[in-house]
Order: sequence, then C-alpha cells, then structure tokens
Amino acid sequence: MVALLPAFILLSLGVFSAASAASHHNCNGPLVAALPHSSFQSSSQSSAAHAAFNAKLNRRDGAGGWSPMVTDQDPWLQVDLREQMEVTGVATQGRYDSWDWVSSYLLLYSDTGRVWKQYRQEDGMERFVGNVNSDAVVQNKLSHPVRTRFLRLVPLDWNPSGWMGLRVEVLGCSYKSYVADFDGRSSLLYRFNQKSMSTVKDVISLRFKSHQAEGVLLHGEGQRGDYITLELHRGRLDLYLNLDDSRPRFSSRRVAVTVGSLLDDQHWHSVHIERFNKQVNLSVDAHTQHFHTGGEGHSLEVDYELSFGGIPLPGKPGTFLRKNFHGCMENLYYNGINIIDLAKRRKPQIHSVGNVTFSCSQPQLVACTFLSSSSSFLSLPPAAPTAGGFSVRFQFRTWNPEGLLLSVQLSPGPQKVDLQIRSSWLHVSLHGAGRQRSELSAGRRVNDGLWHSVSLDSRNLQISLTVDGEPSSSIELWEEVESRGSFFFGGCRPLDCQVQTPAFQGCMQLIFINNQPLNLSHVQQGMLGNYNELQFDTCNMKDRCLPNLCEHGARCSQTWSSFSCDCSGSGYSGATCHNSIYEPSCEAYKLSGSSSGFYFIDPDGSGPLGPTQVYCNMTEKKVWTVISHNSSAPVKVQSSSPQKPHIMKFNYNASAEQLRAIVSGSEQCQQEVVYNCRKSRLFNTRDGSPLSWWLDRDGERRSYWGGYLPGVQQCSCSLEENCMDMNYFCNCDADTDAWANDTGVLSYKDHLPVSQILIGDTNRTGSQAVYLVGPLRCYGDKSIWNAASFYQESSYLYFPTLQAELASDISFYFKTSTPSGVFLENQGLKDFVRVELSSPSVVTFSFDVGNGPAVLSVKSHLPLNDRQWHYVRAERNVKEASLQVDQLPLRFLEAPADGHLRLQLSSQLFVGGTASQQRGFLGCIRSLAVNGVTFDLEERAKMTPGVSAGCPGYCSGSSSLCHNRGRCIEKSNGYVCDCSQSAYGGTTCNQEVSVSFDRESSVTYTFQEPFSVMQNKSSQASSASDSRAREDVAFSFVTSQRPAMLLTVSTFSQQYIAVILTKNGSLQIWYHLQTDTSPDVFSPALRNLADGRLHRVRIHRVGKNLYVQIDQDIHRKYTLSSDAELILIRSLTLGKVIRMENFDDDVTKAASKGFVGCLSSVQFNHVAPLKAALTNRGSSLVTIRGPLVQSNCGALAESTSHTMQDQAAKEDKVPSGGSTQKDLAVIAGVVTAVVFIAVCALAVVSRLLYQQRRAQRSSSMKEEHRHSVYTDYRTELHLHNTVRDSVKEYYI
Repeated sequence: MVALLPAFILLSLGVFSAASAASHHNCNGPLVAALPHSSFQSSSQSSAAHAAFNAKLNRRDGAGGWSPMVTDQDPWLQVDLREQMEVTGVATQGRYDSWDWVSSYLLLYSDTGRVWKQYRQEDGMERFVGNVNSDAVVQNKLSHPVRTRFLRLVPLDWNPSGWMGLRVEVLGCSYKSYVADFDGRSSLLYRFNQKSMSTVKDVISLRFKSHQAEGVLLHGEGQRGDYITLELHRGRLDLYLNLDDSRPRFSSRRVAVTVGSLLDDQHWHSVHIERFNKQVNLSVDAHTQHFHTGGEGHSLEVDYELSFGGIPLPGKPGTFLRKNFHGCMENLYYNGINIIDLAKRRKPQIHSVGNVTFSCSQPQLVACTFLSSSSSFLSLPPAAPTAGGFSVRFQFRTWNPEGLLLSVQLSPGPQKVDLQIRSSWLHVSLHGAGRQRSELSAGRRVNDGLWHSVSLDSRNLQISLTVDGEPSSSIELWEEVESRGSFFFGGCRPLDCQVQTPAFQGCMQLIFINNQPLNLSHVQQGMLGNYNELQFDTCNMKDRCLPNLCEHGARCSQTWSSFSCDCSGSGYSGATCHNSIYEPSCEAYKLSGSSSGFYFIDPDGSGPLGPTQVYCNMTEKKVWTVISHNSSAPVKVQSSSPQKPHIMKFNYNASAEQLRAIVSGSEQCQQEVVYNCRKSRLFNTRDGSPLSWWLDRDGERRSYWGGYLPGVQQCSCSLEENCMDMNYFCNCDADTDAWANDTGVLSYKDHLPVSQILIGDTNRTGSQAVYLVGPLRCYGDKSIWNAASFYQESSYLYFPTLQAELASDISFYFKTSTPSGVFLENQGLKDFVRVELSSPSVVTFSFDVGNGPAVLSVKSHLPLNDRQWHYVRAERNVKEASLQVDQLPLRFLEAPADGHLRLQLSSQLFVGGTASQQRGFLGCIRSLAVNGVTFDLEERAKMTPGVSAGCPGYCSGSSSLCHNRGRCIEKSNGYVCDCSQSAYGGTTCNQEVSVSFDRESSVTYTFQEPFSVMQNKSSQASSASDSRAREDVAFSFVTSQRPAMLLTVSTFSQQYIAVILTKNGSLQIWYHLQTDTSPDVFSPALRNLADGRLHRVRIHRVGKNLYVQIDQDIHRKYTLSSDAELILIRSLTLGKVIRMENFDDDVTKAASKGFVGCLSSVQFNHVAPLKAALTNRGSSLVTIRGPLVQSNCGALAESTSHTMQDQAAKEDKVPSGGSTQKDLAVIAGVVTAVVFIAVCALAVVSRLLYQQRRAQRSSSMKEEHRHSVYTDYRTELHLHNTVRDSVKEYYI
C-alpha cells in the first residue's frame, strides 16, 4: 500500500488538474463587448467623445477610445462585469487612428468596486505590457484566473509622442457560486449519519474572504485523539491535523502547518486540502505545503459532526477555544459534498448555529496605501473645533521598523507632537520650546504586517497613547494644548515639519479626528485635505517572504520594499543563503593548505544536501575522507541463526543522500570488515547459501566479503589464494574450534557504505563470532580535474537545460591563448545566460530574466589568455548577481526592485560554444559545476568532434604540483611554482615560512600606495556594480606569552584591525571601522591559546559579515556594526607596535607587550608580510625592529609540548627534598644554557647558509622571474563562498 502512495497522490493531483483544465478550457470568451455604457467608469475624460464607455476593443465609437484629462494625476479606467466572473485574460488597444496608447499598466480587481487588490503574476510582477501603436491588440493571459466583478486598469506608461488612449476587452467566463456569510458568532454543522466518520482520504476545498485576522474555518475531532482544525491566525492559515489510534498517549502541544499571509485583506482566497493516509497537500492560492500528519493512525476518525465557521461547543474534551470566523465562504466542498448548497436548501444533515446568511455582506473598510518612504503624506484638517484638546484614531499595517505615522502642531506654540514607529515600537515625542522634549513608547513589533489600532488623545493635562486596546501610556502636560493647523499622516511636507524619521510606508484605514470619521474618497477627489504618493481604495501590501526565497532553511525578514535572509546556523552565506561556507571535499581542504582534522564538507555545494562532519586524513600521497558510524568497537555474537540472525544497523555521521554524493564524487572508496570466528561459518558448506550477509546502501543483500567484484561470493583469502583450507572460499567456512579470521576490504563503490550486517551461524555449541565494520574511507575528488579541450571554434559540448529559475551559481577554470570566446550559454524564448571571455583581459557574465539584459564584467590588469589556469564564478539570485575572476575584487549587481524573478530557459546548455556555432572557445575548461552539481566534461568530450577529454600540460593533472595556493606555471620543458604571494616558500610552495620574535621584535609591511586604491584600480566594472569591503587574514602562531599582540592593520583614516591575546590567553579580534563609534570586539576562542602549541587562525570579512576559524573548529560567523571599507591602508605590523595613535586601552596594552614566540604563514589578502621580511630585507616596504630569527613553528610547538609534558612528568616523580630540588635546579640551569648556546649557533649557521643559497639562486631565477605574474590567481580548487574566502588562494 505504501508503495502505491506516490502514484495515488500524483493521480489525485492529475485528476484535479484535469478537472480544473476542463473547467477553464473554454473560459476565454469576451465579457466586455455586450456591457452597457453604465458599466464603464474612469477617473476623468478629456472630452465627451473620449468617455470611458467608448473603450471597447475594435470599436470606433466617439473618439475611438478612452483618454483621460491631461491634468489627471491618477488616471484609471474601470469596468463593471455586472456579476462575479472568472477572468483569465485582458486585451488592450490604443485609441483608434491616433498617437494615443498605453504601453504598460496595472490591473486591480474588486468584488464591490470600493476595496481593490492589485493583481500580481506568478513571479510577483505587477506591470502588464501594453501597446506600441494604436491598432494592434495585445493580449495578456493571467497566470492564475481571478473571480471578480470589477476590474480597474491603471496606466503607468504611454506614448511619449502622444497621450494615453485605451480600448479594452476582458476574457473569461461565468461560474456557479454558493456563498455563506458568517458574523463571528455563527457556524454550520455537518452531521454524519453514524456516530463517527472514519476516512482514509479527504478532499476539502473552499474560498473565503475576511477582514479579521483570526477565526476558525473548519473543525472536527474524535474520541480517540483525532482532530482537524483549519483556522485563520495572525492573517495566515493554520492547519492542525492528527491521526491517532486507541492506545493512550500523553497529550502533546498541537503543531500547525502554516501557509499564506495577509489573508485578512477582504479579498477571496482559495483553499484546497488533500489527504491520503498520512500524506497531506495544503494549498492556499498559489502556495502549497506538503507534509505528513502527526499521530500513529492512517485514517481520520471524527465523531458526530464537522463544524464550519467556528467551534460551537468549546467545552468538548480536547477542543481549544478560538474565535469564530467572521467573513464569507464560497463553494465549500467536503469530500464532494456541497455544504453551502445543503444548508441553503435546509437539508437535515446541516444544522445552522447563529445567523448564517447566503449573501456576502460588504464591509466598508476602505484603506489607502502610502507608497514612498521619502515623500508620501496625507494632510487632513481638523474635523471639528479643537477646544479642550484633540483626539486621533486610526489603524495601520506595515513591514517597516521605522516611519512617521502622525505629526501635529500644537498651541500654545511652538509645540509639536510626533507619533512614529522607531525600532518596531510606537513612540510619541512632545517637542516644546527650545530643546525641551518628552517621550513615551508603547506596543512592540508593530511592523509585523498585521493591522494595529492606535489612539492619541490630549485631555486632562496629558497626552495618552493606546495601542491595540492595551492600557494607555501618557505624558504629563503643564497646560492644556490644542491642535494647530492640519494633521499630517504618514509624513509631511518639508516646509511644514522637519522630522528625521522616514515617511511611513504601509496602509491606513478607519481614520478619526476628534471622533469624526474621515472620508478618503473626498480626499481622492480633491474635496478634502491634500496628499502625495498615495494609492486609494486598496492596501497594496506584499509579503516578500511568501514564498520564502531564502534557501537552506534560512529565516526571511522584510521591509516594504525588500527582504533579507538570516543565514545564521544554516551553513550557507550570500544574499539568499545560496553558497555553502564549507568545502565540497577533503581534497579541497588539502589544496587550500589545511592539515588533517575534523572538517565539515558540503558534497553538493549550494545544492540541497547540507554539510556533514568528516575526518580528513591528509597523507603524502592521498587525502582520505573518513566517515564513522555508531559501532566503532568489536561486537561479539552468540546464539544467532539464519532464521533469527543478529542484526546491527549502522548509523553514519551523514544522511544516505550525503553518503551517496561523497561516494560518487570520490575516485575510490573502501570499507574494512573484520570477522573473527570460531565454529561460525559465512556460507553453508552444502549448498553455498550465505549464513551471514550484509546490506548495501540501498538495502540490498550482499554476501561477498572482500574486494570489488560483487558477483563473486568469496572472502579475501580466496581472492588472494591464501585461505587456511583451500577447499573453502573463506577461512571461517573450515568450521574449526580454533579462532579464524576473514578480514576483507569492500571496495565496490556502488554498494558502499554497509548499512546493516546480519550474523546467522553462532547457535551451535562453542560457536562464536566477533566482527568490526570500519568507517567508510574515500579518497580523490573526481570533479577537480575533470576537463575538456576545445580545438575547433565551431565545437561545443551540450548538456540538459540549466535548472536556474530563482538561483544558480556557475564555476569553472579555464586556460586559453585566444583573445575571446564563449565559455557557456543557455537560452530561452527571451531569457538567456552567458559567460564569456569578451576580450583578452575581460570576463563577462550576462543574462536576462525579463528585465532587459544585465551585464557584469571583471577586467584584469594582466591578460587572461596567458595559457595559465584562471578561475571564474558567476552567481545570480533574486537579490543580486555577482562575478569573480581569480582574486580580483568580487563584482555585484543588484536586481531591480519588483522585477522579474524567474530565469526561463528552454534550450540545451552549450559549453565551449553557442547554438549559432560562432564565437566558440578554444582552450581548456575544467571543474565545471552548476549549483553544486559537477558536469562530466570528459565523458561528453569522448563522443564530440572538435573536443577531447582532459587537458594537455604539466599543470593540468590531478596531482598537486604546487601547494598552499602556489601557482603552477607552464614552461616549454616543465613547470615552475610561483609562490610569490603564497605565505609558503620552496620550489613547490610547501615550506613553512616561520620567524621567532622576542618582546622587542616587530615586522611592519608598508603598502606601496594606499591599499584601497591599489585593490580597486584594476577592476573597474560596470557603473551599476560595486565591490564590497573584504579582508582575508590567515596565520599560525606558537606562544606562551599573554597578553600579546599578534597582528595589526592601520589606515591613514584612523581605522584599524587588531588580533591580540588577552590576559587569560583568549583570542580577541578588534575591528574599528568608524572612528566616531566604539570598535567591534569578538572573542571566538575563550580558551587559553598561549599554551605553547601551534594554532591556526583564519579571518574573512565580506561587508558586515565576519567569519573566523581557529584550528579545526567550525567557522564562526559574527556581524559587524558597519560594512565600511578600510580606507587608505597604511601598514600591517606583526609583533610590537611602536606607533599607537588611536588604539583602545586593551589593544594598546597588548601592542606594548609585543609578541614572544613564533609566527608563520602570515597572509593578508594578497600580501605575505612575513615572507617579504625574509626575502626582501632591503626593501623600503618592510621595516624590521629587534631580533628576527627564521624558525620552524611546527617543530617548536612539538618540542615545547614535549618539554611541558616532560616537565609535568618530572614534577610528579620529584620527591619533596630540599637538596634534591637544588641539584635539579643546577642541572636544569646547565642544560638550559647548553641548549640556548646550541640554538644560537644553529641560527647563525642557518642564516649564513640561507644567504649563500639565496645568492646562488638569484642569477638562475632571473629568467623565470620575468615570467612570473604578479597578480592574484587561483590554480587550485576555488573556495566558493564567503567563509571559504577567508582562506583564499592568492597566486602571484
């Protein structure tokens, strides 16, 4: 039955979709052509011949269409369809034989002609495309039909050489409507024919509209614990559904599935619930949630009745009191039964409670929308004489945490009172003469999108504020005050008030001044007050977090005009939390310079799987990924049989999907199975059937115990021909009383890892088995060196269409000698995405999602067609697009507000060329990945002419020729490693560059020119893009001193960064980016790091986000108070700081103490200051103070650790005798002196040898040095997210 569930659900959805399609098949008839003149209205008409009733499609009545007056600031054309209709499309023309037409417009709809809602397409677009001439018909099909009576077209753009002209037709059909109106105290009860109703399948559908944010739509429950409740809560729809059985269970808190938002807007919303067993689909309008119910049953058992519109008997066991629904329902169906039709015909199955009517009441709650945060306002005069004070009441809703709601001038003056939202609270400010000011606050989180009522009243020598009926707060007055002049709502004109708070963006309704209601229609018609940037008769509010466009479970928050994603704890970063902050493999960590340890890896990058923790064992030849499970100790088995075997299920530190991704992406995987036996066979010696077996990752039964040949049911000893008894395939099958061993290594990737093991032959006397299944171990990353070579301009590789509607990232490496070429391209009907080398030094990322072509370019100051590897990463999401090339500054382009969101592609993805076979790429591409999925270029290249698998050259292999971000440079007879901007040295960039400091030592690297200028000089992208402030810092240290100064970066503008050890040895990071505020201080490691051990610190900043990793700990994210860039960087100092201008006290104290210990592998962005100090001692850029001795921090840490351990051991063994202590002190002093003299002598000899070697190498390196490229490049695996950027590979 379970296996049939997905098929049933699909079939069920298919049936409903088919029914829906059938009902809409002919729903495209004209609805306007036959309407009378009275069905047309407009904001104005330029003359009688241009009246609204002349606006019928293809007609030439009057002046040939409708045109408003030239002075009309808010023109609109309205059509009354006379009854509720289902509208599926709108067609428009310009005014006949004229220069007047509308090129874009908004579409609003309403049931009453008073409360309007703006139509939005599926991707959130509000603007409809209009005409380009006066005669052609442009038809816009609605992405989802609406059922309405009134339509209003609001012109946005028109012919600049003419004026607005419009003829219109509405397409759709009539439909049958059954409605019931509930007044908040009424309900309908559907009573069953028997005591209870038990269903395995349920289908419930209805439409509703309400102006209340709370109310129960549906409720039913059973004695055994089943229940179903559908209710409006805070303007959203909550579904509580539980299927239980007769076993008693402890009561638990009910959990709701929530969908929808802003559902209290007085407009119709569609609800559809489908349930089969425990699987449920809940749809509200265009948004659907799929989930499984709680409880242990598979059927819903409801006793006696289902109630609609409320819970009439709140005292029943298990129910909870909620407000009844207040609003209207339409076409309410329960499992095919028309509930409203039965109630209307007074059928006995339906019992009506309270006053349920069968026509919808029309509440007159007319709202207005404040559109602009800078210029919107509504000015209203006092409604009555203000003697004795004033009072104002209104309701508002907004997403913004700041905004001015009301401003009133008071008499006697000069006094003024302001009501504003500040930090999501309501604040009242009373401004008196001079600088006198009184304040009070009330309410909290009033920017939650819900309606809030507020009342401001001046009576009895006080000003009182009441929010949502809560107890009021007040400000005491010295004298009675009255209002003076107009009341300004939502903002005010600059001449009337100066307020720092931005104007209000949101909706207002039910405005009362001095207890008199204000008619907003009179304001719109110019009969009352004044306004600017307002939209009347609608609350045009949009929930930008529905659907949630933040990825990987990140939390969405919003303002009126935008949304943002909180990626904290998600393991991802970026505007929509798209980019993983972890490497995809242990191989990638190795290439970034990491050593063995526990790491989080994300095997599918930005894909859906998420990160998992593994152990990376980095040996000289291979990098092993080790994934452990829940059974790490040997397990002894007795008394098991094939009928009742011993079963062990292995739970790994990764999900099944993550394990599959890790295995498939590795070159080789294996898992050791150790099996020790005594009279316990693996195979039946008679028929060869297995007595013990294991299950692979798919749960399939396997009975081979070693090797990679799954069809051979043998043990390793048989494959190696060394079994103790050659008559058997396994040692254990000899069935002896002595212990035997069948240990094997499973290496067939498609079966790994082992999910279960079953032991079945230990039930005989003396039988026993002991087994141990080792961790899953894999090595290699197949994606890193998967490459293809393109040697014909017309050749290309093709792949399936990119799945990149809302977000996508594309990354790859390339090398070429040609000046231009298209790396990849994918097209749709109008949309496209393309990445290309547009000139020898420029990479361009271009795309179009319907808002017009967008172009991002990164220009390198050195040619990119130099036959060396270069890295490209392009990303596009609904918030922004970005492009990175090597280590050049990241370029960004923000998406337009309220533009198209979805990238609609339809053709194949072309790699290395285009569909037109022009501008093809000549060269090599490798490691191509889209949204974390690696493309197998080599396999596709094998069957494509003009393309070959792999890439020629020494630097194209999978072996790491250059380490620690060193750049492999091809030569005619070999290769060289360019380590000039790596923090490491040596011929392959794997030699640690370490220096020992004492208290007076320091190294200061002075930037040749202000660093912010140098950083951006060569990367001028398009004017629409911008680069974000970012720093990358990495270093290792060993010390026992505290406090200590590790590193400082200072600027000419008094900014600084400092990394220090505090008095207790904990690490502190200081960021002082704004000189007028306090610095940001973070303590990522509270433990003592001044412990004589080697510690690795990595710091990376992008804007306000700061990522820190210490040793092998997980990356920690912190948020700075500012995203300011370091302006005009002056110098970087390691150790003691001499010049201390604006440091804080703790930093100054650490700076004066300096650093005593060893520093190594120091990198700041593309600068390696420690290496520069050793290799360029005569350079004007490097200043060295005090003694500086080249050292080895790793060896020093190891010796220090051993010394500390030996010292501790000696302390444990030393007896408490005074003479013995003195003898030991003398011996220790002598040993220390000898060691010190030896170390000094070794340092002098090492220095002399180093200088001699440097002199010998200088002449031979001149020729090679000429070819070195002094810029930022990547040649190893790219670190493709913001945390990864903290260990970015800077290749010079």
